[in-house]
Amino acid sequence: MMYRTVRFGTQSRDLKPWMIVLLTVLLLMVVAVSIGLLIHFLLPGQNIEYYHGTFKISDVRINSNSGQNSTYQLEDLREMSENLVDEIFRDSALNNHYVKNQVVRLTPEEEGIKADVIMVFQFPSAEQREVRKKKIHSIFIQKIRNIRASSINASSVQVNAMSSSTGKLTVQACCGKRVVPLIVNRIMSGDIAAKAAWPWQASLQSNNIHQCGATLISNTWLVTAAHCFKKNPNPHQWTVSFGTTINPPLMKRNVKRIIIHERYHSPAREYDIAVVQISPRVTFSDDIRRVCLPEPSASFRPNSTVYITGFGALFYGGESQNDLREARLKIISDDVCKQPHVYGNDIKFGMFCAGYLEGIYDACRGDSGGPLVIKDLKDTWYLIGIVSWGDNCGQENKPGVYTKVVYYRNWIASKTGL
Repeated sequence: MMYRTVRFGTQSRDLKPWMIVLLTVLLLMVVAVSIGLLIHFLLPGQNIEYYHGTFKISDVRINSNSGQNSTYQLEDLREMSENLVDEIFRDSALNNHYVKNQVVRLTPEEEGIKADVIMVFQFPSAEQREVRKKKIHSIFIQKIRNIRASSINASSVQVNAMSSSTGKLTVQACCGKRVVPLIVNRIMSGDIAAKAAWPWQASLQSNNIHQCGATLISNTWLVTAAHCFKKNPNPHQWTVSFGTTINPPLMKRNVKRIIIHERYHSPAREYDIAVVQISPRVTFSDDIRRVCLPEPSASFRPNSTVYITGFGALFYGGESQNDLREARLKIISDDVCKQPHVYGNDIKFGMFCAGYLEGIYDACRGDSGGPLVIKDLKDTWYLIGIVSWGDNCGQENKPGVYTKVVYYRNWIASKTGL
């Protein structure tokens, strides 16, 4: 092997005075920039601060019927509110300190909706928080009054400082958020998920052996496939683990209750959904969070990009894996999936297909019950499918078939209150 080397010349040249001045100025600029970066990133006192804001949005209401005037679906109203708060502070004197915001609650009230939002800032020190709170409140009100089209009542705006621990826990408890960048390729070829990449993923285990995947939807409830329990519905013989490896697990919980859809009867594939209650409840962190559930009226277009995760086998007939894997898929329309050479009449109500007709990318044995998720424009993740069934793994014209969560959204609510 040949190596390229760089050799400095030994022949010297006299530098002219203007060149010396230029080099000196450039050196000083580099030193100044370096010092500035060190001050910003390394010196102590750079604190993340959390502020709880509330405001009332007038003349709107939450309703699943999006065809009515002044009526919004929940996720639309949340996104609209977060975008508005972003706009307020990114075009203000606090622009360099503002990090992000997150709407944590929308509460129906008379003649409108009350929004609770956590605002995150970064300041040089923790001093004078009362002064900062007043400045945030003042900017909020001033900007709202300047936005003529805004339906927010400026007099309803309130801002309070939060402790770092309370603020962080509140943000972590919000559904559908993850802390790692999205880099996903394929599941059956062995790409391993990064730590904390899919914090709602769980492993359902019987006798400490992985059987199925599941998805965390609250600090006590998971959703999975009904067929996972067709041989053993006894909750006392099941446990749940969290984290990106089966062994060692990041956290384990006992199963308190298993609720299988009343109309599920094996070997039929309809109503393939169950909810699982765990005890004790989990504590949310960067590694363990809940996914968002879509509204019952939500719809997702064919060819939309979705993602599956699981500990399943890498090929048909293989064994489950210790490391969590991930794959990027596309939603396949019912018209395509119901074609005779695909699944024909086997695709019933409450099901949909995702993957590729060419095969390769697919769920497999051991992925059953696990999540198929989609993200919105605010990088919030929603559970829209549950791994249910399919012919083999990654076979041509035989994509994965998933339980459609929106079809069973009201059933989930009736059992869990979510």
